[in-house]
Amino acid sequence: MAKVVLSVLAHPDDAEFLCAGTLLRLVREHGWQAHLATMTPGDCGAADRPPEEISAIRRREGAAAAALIGATYHCLEERDLLVFYNERALERVTRLLRAVRPDVVLTHSPADYMLDHEMTSTVVRAAAFGAPVPNFLLGSGHAAPLDHIPHLYYCDPIEGKDSLGRDVEPSFCVDISAVIEDKAAMLARHASQREWLLKHHGMDQYLQAMRDWGAQRGRRLGVAFAEGFRQHLGHSYPQDNLLGQLLSGR
Repeated sequence: MAKVVLSVLAHPDDAEFLCAGTLLRLVREHGWQAHLATMTPGDCGAADRPPEEISAIRRREGAAAAALIGATYHCLEERDLLVFYNERALERVTRLLRAVRPDVVLTHSPADYMLDHEMTSTVVRAAAFGAPVPNFLLGSGHAAPLDHIPHLYYCDPIEGKDSLGRDVEPSFCVDISAVIEDKAAMLARHASQREWLLKHHGMDQYLQAMRDWGAQRGRRLGVAFAEGFRQHLGHSYPQDNLLGQLLSGR
């Protein structure tokens, strides 16, 4: 049976910025199944469309990006700027983990520029721990508990910095040079975000911004492009670096 990688990030296009190259390599080089989940449908990701309209557009964009690598897109239907560590969000992520049964889970850095990212990180960490516990959310109609806690990794924060502007150093980086064009093609499926990022973030050419960050991480390895990660190594979580071993992370 193919192994499974699941990214659970806050918004549509976060995976395409932060970890799509690694997902691509796992799918193409190792035959893994990939699932891309977002906590929200990106309902605040527009200045000129109401939430329902932009949400529908961004769900389609997320599914289209995932389809480029034969992956499945999931939206957990929380709302932008309202992602919290609470029972509803934790139940939704736990349900997804038990349904998808991932070997590796990728999520946001615990320290990032916005709270949606940080809260998503916290919820995913808790769900990875709780999903194998038989009595956790017992009777909620979930699939069976996981056999064990999956390997959990944190992607780089946006621009590699925490909310105070301090550098967050990755534990290892994955060379994505061979798949950078495919990563760019996935990000390009999120066409609605170019106008939004230009208006709210002052960021034009967001495909180039992704390439620039990948090139910066790549210089650490002496390669063209890379993605950075840290592994969650707390008590009872897996201690072997499965992702780094598979993809020659350095």
